[in-house]
Amino acid sequence: MSAAICWFRRDLRLTDNPALAAAARDGRAVIPVYIHAPAEAEGWAPGGASNWWLHHSLEALTAALAARGLPLVIRAGDSLLVLQALVEATGADAVHWNRLYDPAFIRRDMAIKQALRDQGVAAHSHNASLLNEPWTVQTGTGSDYKAFTPFWRACRRQGEPPEPEPAPTLPAASAGIRALPGASGLDEAGHEPLQALQLLPGVDWAASLRDRWIPGEAGAGEQLETFLNNDGLAHYATRRDQPAVAGTSRLSPHLHFGEIGPRQVWQAVQHRLAGDSDADSREGADRFLAEIGWREFAHHVLYHHPDFPEQPLNPRFADFPWQEDPDGALLTAWQRGETGIPLVDAGMRELYATGWMHNRVRMVVGSFLVKNLRLPWQAGEAWFWDTLVDADLASNSLGWQWVAGSGADAAPYFRIFNPVRQSERFDPRGDYIARWVPTLAALPPKHRHAPWEAPESVLADHGVTLGQHYPHPIVDLKASRQAALAAFEQIKKPAES
Repeated sequence: MSAAICWFRRDLRLTDNPALAAAARDGRAVIPVYIHAPAEAEGWAPGGASNWWLHHSLEALTAALAARGLPLVIRAGDSLLVLQALVEATGADAVHWNRLYDPAFIRRDMAIKQALRDQGVAAHSHNASLLNEPWTVQTGTGSDYKAFTPFWRACRRQGEPPEPEPAPTLPAASAGIRALPGASGLDEAGHEPLQALQLLPGVDWAASLRDRWIPGEAGAGEQLETFLNNDGLAHYATRRDQPAVAGTSRLSPHLHFGEIGPRQVWQAVQHRLAGDSDADSREGADRFLAEIGWREFAHHVLYHHPDFPEQPLNPRFADFPWQEDPDGALLTAWQRGETGIPLVDAGMRELYATGWMHNRVRMVVGSFLVKNLRLPWQAGEAWFWDTLVDADLASNSLGWQWVAGSGADAAPYFRIFNPVRQSERFDPRGDYIARWVPTLAALPPKHRHAPWEAPESVLADHGVTLGQHYPHPIVDLKASRQAALAAFEQIKKPAES
């Protein structure tokens, strides 16, 4: 029996998986493999939260394949060498995988495809993670888009995405294929134990992550159904900005690891709308699908500007006069949620506890770091990379350059979020603050947003002493805003002269 290798990467699902379907076509034996090669990410190896998620997602994939009579072959090492060894050991004549769009992986995959083909092995890549691949959406002049709205309009003009494919029938591998020879350290079937990848933290800080997330394809489906069944579309346009309520889908980590694909999300939304003529649902659906579009835009920008994660897209910002933080005290206070600005601290504590942060709050904490503290956006990007379960190179880079004012379709640098006004507007009672900064929960709601403005008598009556129970603000919001605008003027002048 001929065999084909399906190389899983960030497509950890069986449904709507083009590489898996292609490998299984014509009743071929399928050899599913996952290769752990963090060094091949060239400086962007997954952070701690991502590794925790990956471990549990691989567990779920292993179980799903085992239920169909197939083992997931797990190996660590150089991807090309591992694939070549598996080809030799199994006699496989084809390797299929789904494309990734991180610059390092594009280079790696092109080299692997050529090397396999040179030795007579069919090597094919497929699209499983995007509605429209980055090179398929162009302006009228054939260039890439720098602004989201025209990009998304161009995407919509390409029509509805293809229907997602069901999970393929997977013929069980033959005994000869199941027993793979390997080096010491592999189990009796030649598989690397998942635990050997050491993805889980040595110190168990992930208890709160386990309480809030179910990694894996089944968990992704449950999350989508929960969102849709709780009238998520009908209320999305308003609730999406309210951090104290469950108004967003929370699908981002599932999409990043490919436990669900955008075509599946798109189809589920359309099916829900087919039986719902409510205007709010249709408006919410448009807003929600535009978030899928924003994810597409992030990959579009990264593909066309591969240095985007490190360098500002607007070159003027390369000379921005960032503030000195020699002992790292400002950055540390921000990371720990100890800035004395309640909405910022609530967001940073939610991030550390759950590996996730509400999108509105992401913008606020990003603006505070880059503009009020005037620290480089790359520092925030690195912290999010390590602590977010949905850390995605394209989306993380786009978000940070957006808030910094230096990226594609970015917010103007002079747009500086006021965390107090944002909190008062989108969380009037301060419920989000009370949840994540419990010291302030005893205060009357109107004083939770800016406790330094509360009368001393109110603070005393509710057992809050600033500087003891909760920090004083590490920066004056008004003065730091003016300093940020003055700094921006310094990089504007050369371009205007």
